Amino acid sequence: MQKILNMVAQRLTLGLLVLFVVSIIIFLGVELLPGDLAEAMLGQSATEETLAAFRKELKLDLPMHTRYLEWLFNILQGDFGKSLANGREISELIETRLSNTLFLALFSAFIAVPLSLTLGVLAAMYRNTFYDRTVNILTLSSISFPEFFIAYILIFVFSINLGWMPSLSNVSPETPLGERLFVSLMPALTLTLVVMAHMMRMTRAAIINLLASPYIEMANLKGLSRARVILRHALPNAWAPIINVVVINLAYLIVGVVIVEVVFVYPGLGQLIVDSVQNRDIPVVQACSLIFAATYILLNLTADILSIISNPRLLHPR
Repeated sequence: MQKILNMVAQRLTLGLLVLFVVSIIIFLGVELLPGDLAEAMLGQSATEETLAAFRKELKLDLPMHTRYLEWLFNILQGDFGKSLANGREISELIETRLSNTLFLALFSAFIAVPLSLTLGVLAAMYRNTFYDRTVNILTLSSISFPEFFIAYILIFVFSINLGWMPSLSNVSPETPLGERLFVSLMPALTLTLVVMAHMMRMTRAAIINLLASPYIEMANLKGLSRARVILRHALPNAWAPIINVVVINLAYLIVGVVIVEVVFVYPGLGQLIVDSVQNRDIPVVQACSLIFAATYILLNLTADILSIISNPRLLHPR
């Protein structure tokens, strides 16, 4: 148990260090954007006195490292600042949008994870059959297309031709759960088709790699059915790589929803960051980017930790 706690502490320390470096990259990336932020916000007709006062209000007259340290210190206290577009607290803007993005990601995960694991186990059970080849072709085809293409195909089929589902996924905090699920189904299906191939193929490959193990051969010699051999003997020992790829794809479901949210006009964090870029609302862009980075780092560390816990041999590397 002590080794696991030490390993978790090491991973968390590494994650905080990576997040610190990412925060520097985000701040520098925004600072190095071409053009004058004050002039872009006020327009070219603004006078020098107005520009100078606006730069002072935004603290653009301070050195870059001073502004970074102040920005980082405020974020550590939970203060993301105020939006330049509407003057609202950024934490208020992010709260609802982040909950919508998390809802969409979890909804997609509830569809994608069981479906991917089931298809992967069946593909391993019926390896090199017509079913195995068909599933591989379909999943590889879905992952080969970009998200916006899959989204537009689904809109064309289910919204325009069949009229079964709305093409816009406009939700609000007052939207009932049933209506929210129905409205969010199209973007959830898009994300499912994007991430399903990774999880399915990893499940299939992890199980097939174990089928040549001595204990699997012994189970076959005992006359156990193929389904029992895979589900009772191979699958429990294949959890480490499966868990790893599942959690990493969950991270993608949260941070990779920008394009999908824009296509379906879904009011999530991805749509917010796109709108903020168009409005040159730099504080909101920085806050959203940092939240995306923190989420991705945290889920990657979770995948690493769960993989090691599910396979204790990784605690004792040679």
